[in-house]
Amino acid sequence: MALALALTFGQAHGADWAKSTDPLVVVATPSDLRVQVQNPPTFAWPRHSTNPAAYVLEIRSGTTVVRTYTANRNWYLPSVALPNGTYTWRVRPSTTTEWSADRSFVVTDASTKFEVPEDSTLISRVTSKARPRGLQSGLPLYVNWPTAMQQERGQYVTWLSNEVKRQITGLGTVKDSDWPLQTSGVASAEVAAQTSAIRSAINKLTRQLEGSVILYRLTGDPIYLNEARRRGDEMVALDPNGPTSYANQDQATRAIIMSLMKGIDYLAADLDATRRANWLRIVTVRGEAMYNALAQAKGDMDQFPLDSHGGTAIGFLALASTLALGDIPEADKWFRFAFRFYVSSMNPWSGPEGGYGNGTAYGEYTIDYYLQTWQALGQATGVNLFDKPWSQGFLKFFMEMMPPGTRTHMFGDGHETAPEMKFMKALALRYKTPQAAWYARNLVGTEDPLTYLQGPYPMPALTVATPAPPPNAALFQSIGWAAFHSDLRDMTNRTSVFFKSSPYGSFNHSHGDQNSFVLKKGGVGLLTEAGWYDWYNSPNWSGWYRQTKAHNAITYDGGIGQVIDGWREPKAFNGQIIAYGEYGNTYYVAGSAATAFPTGAMTQNIRRLWYLRTSDAVVIHDQLASPIARTFEWNFHALAPINVDAAGLVSVTNAGRTVCLRPVSDGLRFERRTGGASLAGTTEYHGAFVGTSKVTSKEMLIVLDVGCKNPAIRYDSTSTNRTLTVGTDTLNIPR
Repeated sequence: MALALALTFGQAHGADWAKSTDPLVVVATPSDLRVQVQNPPTFAWPRHSTNPAAYVLEIRSGTTVVRTYTANRNWYLPSVALPNGTYTWRVRPSTTTEWSADRSFVVTDASTKFEVPEDSTLISRVTSKARPRGLQSGLPLYVNWPTAMQQERGQYVTWLSNEVKRQITGLGTVKDSDWPLQTSGVASAEVAAQTSAIRSAINKLTRQLEGSVILYRLTGDPIYLNEARRRGDEMVALDPNGPTSYANQDQATRAIIMSLMKGIDYLAADLDATRRANWLRIVTVRGEAMYNALAQAKGDMDQFPLDSHGGTAIGFLALASTLALGDIPEADKWFRFAFRFYVSSMNPWSGPEGGYGNGTAYGEYTIDYYLQTWQALGQATGVNLFDKPWSQGFLKFFMEMMPPGTRTHMFGDGHETAPEMKFMKALALRYKTPQAAWYARNLVGTEDPLTYLQGPYPMPALTVATPAPPPNAALFQSIGWAAFHSDLRDMTNRTSVFFKSSPYGSFNHSHGDQNSFVLKKGGVGLLTEAGWYDWYNSPNWSGWYRQTKAHNAITYDGGIGQVIDGWREPKAFNGQIIAYGEYGNTYYVAGSAATAFPTGAMTQNIRRLWYLRTSDAVVIHDQLASPIARTFEWNFHALAPINVDAAGLVSVTNAGRTVCLRPVSDGLRFERRTGGASLAGTTEYHGAFVGTSKVTSKEMLIVLDVGCKNPAIRYDSTSTNRTLTVGTDTLNIPR
């Protein structure tokens, strides 16, 4: 059957003070009559030019004002959900009547209620709770566990016990003199290595403290109490203004304050008063440094949220302050600054439906941080972040982009690395849904015992009687990603196609890969991304790895691609998904990426991609235009040789899986290309279909025949219609 164009997406705002032209400034939200994923939603807007001390937020239903709030920052999360309905909101500085433009949103039964009590209520709740605040209450000692509990997690106790006992002698003393360089503000291979070394050493040290504390809480064995005291004292001995300071290595300070506060909270009365006072003193000093850096100018992240390290640090500060309430006077202001902001925004790398625009590798690392913070936060405050709709969408993102059997990550820095599926499994275990249960049970590996033993009993996913896979197609509109699968249940022979055209552009850990795709078969890469991630800002990183020519995307005139340099430019020069559709066994997505290229370089760069499940084939249609004549290039990459037979047929075979690339368009020739550095132990191959002449506009229509089945391909064009038939599937090709 023939297919029409899918639903298109767009948005428009009236001109007003709450709409910034700076691509890094927070976008006013909610808007565009969108149905809200969360009820109540978080309201956010750019700061007014006068930077007032407070704002007045007004919510209307029709002409009736139903809610009015005063916010001391440029965002607000109400504590009470809204009834179903269509609403309009606006905001003004508290000192003027200069209202922003109206923005509308919708609350329906599909909007998940997620209510967060006011700060004062939460503080009272936390301080009235006996320690340990951050652990599930009522858990018996390990020797008294019932049989079912021993069967679920007894092995985790053994694993953690073996590790901690081994590290009592195996982990040396961590000291400031281990790191001679000052790393702040300098980019070099040596500094990158030392930054990594500090992170690694502190992570091992904090892990040993937390593991010892958990095991002492579970067993009462003094060997673990003594080790916990020793490792906590070791952290206290580190100079808070030295190599592990927040200014020099922010990841070190945030780990130290969280670990020490978990130790103080979990050990409770078993920590002697002198030692407890010393630990609290260091948490205070380091916590103040974090707070001052994060809260400067009333919190730069309120206005500029795209800060990966800052966002994670706020989560760590939220937990440390929660556990420190009542013991550290400064913890009250830390909590009021960090907790609600963290819970309301959660993550700036996608919209409220979930996802992770920086790529799955950094999303995986983020899961680790969430497991370290969310569980204790939930126990102490009663606010379960695994219930937040964004976090549920975050899990869906991994189920679709990193299904069981996947061998490498997807898009962004670290895309070439093998995923540690134990993190995705750990996330899935905490959701009581058929899809989460299916995902957790089909992922290899076991969760880290340190996070597992702090998790709920029983694990929610393990209580689901009938697991079921998620859908075979998914769109994450706010990050510009789509995934299509032949059958998610078929882990050895599944075809998966991934497409990206992102409004995040090449910002931060993202690449210049708008309108690019990746093709996998049974988790094996057939058409892949190229290069490897040595370190952030390295010559390889900027000169090859992030370049458009290192991806399955369009370039011109010898590899000229999308904008990746600068500070604001990588976010401003971006792409977007403009259409998406699911039609029985045919899935469709389209992206526009002309604005990702240097200003004026391209006037059109539209890529349409269809996945034909019946034929197990991918059709890619590019429409390209430029003000001047160019030679356009259709780049592709593989981890196995690119073969060309006597008839000119191009194919790739990797681990027994094969794809044949069949150009339908005229005026293309195949060229082998050279690339940059690849991950040690891998060999990459690069090619491109190149236009045979310089032109101002060009169409490229290419069929990816998965399995090289050689289906009949017919292209018909009339004055009113163009169709492409692949086997039994027929598509309308837009003009």
